[in-house]
Amino acid sequence: MAGVVIVVIAIFLVWSGRGINIGVINLSVSPEKKLSPIAGLDCEYRDRRPVAVMLASDPETRPLSGIGQADLVVEMPVTPNGITRMMAVYQCQTPNEIGSIRSARGDFIPLAGGFESLYAHWGGEYDALEQLDRRVIDNVDALKYEGTTFYRKATIPRPHNGFSTISRIFDRAIALGYDLNKNFSGYLHSDAPPIRNLSNIANTVTLNYPATYNAVWTYDAITNSYLRARGGRAEVDRNTGEQVRAQVVIVMHTASGNIRGQYISVNTTGQGTAEVYQNGIRIDGTWKKDPTQLNSKLFFYDASGKEIPFVPGTIWIEIATTK
Repeated sequence: MAGVVIVVIAIFLVWSGRGINIGVINLSVSPEKKLSPIAGLDCEYRDRRPVAVMLASDPETRPLSGIGQADLVVEMPVTPNGITRMMAVYQCQTPNEIGSIRSARGDFIPLAGGFESLYAHWGGEYDALEQLDRRVIDNVDALKYEGTTFYRKATIPRPHNGFSTISRIFDRAIALGYDLNKNFSGYLHSDAPPIRNLSNIANTVTLNYPATYNAVWTYDAITNSYLRARGGRAEVDRNTGEQVRAQVVIVMHTASGNIRGQYISVNTTGQGTAEVYQNGIRIDGTWKKDPTQLNSKLFFYDASGKEIPFVPGTIWIEIATTK
């Protein structure tokens, strides 16, 4: 049972020429770990509702604050010319600062709902805001709470200078009457050693986004993780100064179409093909999310139709689109 320490007292007898000596050894059994349903790691805030924050991908915003401290990140194109945007999901870690925070996109809403998360954003595309104003998902919009929940930095040009913190977002969520105890059902996790062969070794993962947005993940066997670079430079978290890394990188293939000229619509419900990269190997499979249930989980299956267990750690989902 979590939080309980069992102390076993072992009494032993030692015979000596002067009598019997009684010794006592205290053997403490560690409390049960509280594992994150997202990352599968020991997590103090395992029961805390995840917070999904929209983050910019523009070169002017780099390095981003808190991007390396998320449990899970989703990146996808949001414009016809391939500019991407990210949604970082936080549960176990509490960054000192998160930003640059940007606008909502409708294609991220089902994903945020599937993680049972609060959705934090700075305004949004017309259709997305229409959904959010109908409260299809609990959300906190900086356009309504700038100067309190969210703040701008004078040293950074607009619109890239919006920031917040987890505690500020939670304070606003409490004021709005949102439930802070909703739990994502979670992913399967396994530390089992992989079966590696010439056909599944994958030391790099390349996303062919436009030049300054293209992402490359390089496998580091020492830490059993993938290191991220963008536009030919290491992706660094401004808060920590460390290069962003993930234990699991997923490439999710789906279709997209143009809407309102400057935006695209990306299919993030339904199903399609996917590749899961972990332990330095590639697993070919499929993804699936029920389009009729906003809070349905985003699943990843192997070729035999079984849900893929992930290596414990950070997960990055890279969405690659076709028209």
